[in-house]
Amino acid sequence: MIDKQDTQAGQYDSQAQIFKVLTHPARLAILDILRDGEHCVCHMEAYLGYRQSYISQQLSVLREAGLIQDRRDGWNIFYRVANERIFEVLDAMRRITGQDSFKMMAPKTACTCPKCSRNAAANG
Repeated sequence: MIDKQDTQAGQYDSQAQIFKVLTHPARLAILDILRDGEHCVCHMEAYLGYRQSYISQQLSVLREAGLIQDRRDGWNIFYRVANERIFEVLDAMRRITGQDSFKMMAPKTACTCPKCSRNAAANG
């Protein structure tokens, strides 16, 4: 027989799992980078200053949670947010913590991926 209390708690499991995924600063930073569209790992490396392997680990957790999706383009894999409503959660968290606005950080190094190189050539 199923305990009524277990089924009531069970309804919160998927919600709790999302919050667990959001408890890591690097994952929050990755989601912020993805606010303006899809980006590759090397782009995230340039902004965050973390090694590619570390970023890939965090991307894997975000992908498994269903928060991001990926797309392969030749040698590059581009990541994007699966459901932009996650930004409502992040923005609410900022308001709760007194950080009312999002400010994108400046890259620590230049990104050399084909997408960034095309954008730099078009803007320069």
